[in-house]
Amino acid sequence: MDLNPKEKLISEINEKIKICKLCDLYKIRKNAVPGEGNINSKIMLIGLGPGKDEDIQGRPFVGAAGKFLNELLNLVGIKREEVYITNVVKCIPPNNKPNEHQIFICTSNYLDKQIEVIKPRLIITLGEIATKYIFEKNGKKFVNMSIHGKVFEFKNYFVLPMFHPASALYNPSLKEKIINDWLKNKEFIRKFLAKLE
Repeated sequence: MDLNPKEKLISEINEKIKICKLCDLYKIRKNAVPGEGNINSKIMLIGLGPGKDEDIQGRPFVGAAGKFLNELLNLVGIKREEVYITNVVKCIPPNNKPNEHQIFICTSNYLDKQIEVIKPRLIITLGEIATKYIFEKNGKKFVNMSIHGKVFEFKNYFVLPMFHPASALYNPSLKEKIINDWLKNKEFIRKFLAKLE
């Protein structure tokens, strides 16, 4: 089956991610995690990086945080396969804390290209590292996650910063806040579903 140009580009990016050795994260991974979902979606979700389950399966958001993310998507009436999900770094970072060099390598070689090819109209950033990256990439200052649940309009897309689903696992008091953020933005998020090419 012939791939269309967009599928071909994403497939090429994915293959490069799987064999990447551009930074030292490759030394501790079992599997690199490229991203998955609908490449024609106008909605892209960007998390921090793979955790233990993701590293084993080579897929994003398949552990406990992924289950909560699926619940949040269901809450706003979206199926996981209707959006594209990826991460800032593509290999498991120690203690969930990639360094600046690792972030630079992964974003300049892979994440920026994924955004360029998929052309989302709405980017939902999950957590501080993804939000900071997208803000600074667009020349905006990022201070902290007090901006969660608020929509920002950048040149090529809207950005909706959300707490990372994993934060509710470490801090259960955040769970209600996270659910409220998604519910509050339900209509806004859903309108991008209708904008498929």
